[in-house]
Amino acid sequence: MATMSIATPDGNFAAYIARPRNSPAPVVVACQEIFGINADMRQTCDELAATGFIALCPDLFWRQEPGVELSHLNDWPRALALYKAFDLDAGVRDVASAVDAGRSLEGATGKVGVMGYCLGGLLTFLVAARSNVDAAVAYYGGRTEEFLAEAGAVKAPMLMHLGEEDEFISKPAQQAIASAFAGKPQVEVYRYAGCMHAFARHGGTHYDASAADLANGRTFDFLQSRLHA
Repeated sequence: MATMSIATPDGNFAAYIARPRNSPAPVVVACQEIFGINADMRQTCDELAATGFIALCPDLFWRQEPGVELSHLNDWPRALALYKAFDLDAGVRDVASAVDAGRSLEGATGKVGVMGYCLGGLLTFLVAARSNVDAAVAYYGGRTEEFLAEAGAVKAPMLMHLGEEDEFISKPAQQAIASAFAGKPQVEVYRYAGCMHAFARHGGTHYDASAADLANGRTFDFLQSRLHA
């Protein structure tokens, strides 16, 4: 498994890296759910690499438990404990550090996008609001509605994917998210009928193949147009 080290003022942490066949290539920083860099996130990075991106998945729990790899099937108590103790602001800074590392990475073009799922989806939105990214894609970012005061700071083009039946993001929360970005033409919010949380997780309990294919197709087309241009 290929990894790289990312430096921060607080220390270094690891990131999984997947490279495409051709270079130079733009970078996509893929932000984990609450399960660490597991098989699902590695597959996501490998799929990004197959479509022409250098993909980095930073270890966002490194301050608590470096190298943790959990399953969505039987590790929920441990994952939730890590999530509840997670320093969100430090996490945003760590993702921003990964973005900075991606800009100067060997074989990279200098353009960097961020995408993420659940916790990583929230971090994607906050990084887009608080730092400089070239594109952002947030899948079902939990608690996004709590930070909509920062929506106006998002300058980069961004996609958001939400399952209409998400058990962690209520319909009023989804409406608040859509309304907050209604006046920003560079931000598109898509909602997927009948889908629950994590509808795009590989092998997930609520995986919806048609919705995942649609969301992922939109994501890859968006990243191609924004990062390869």
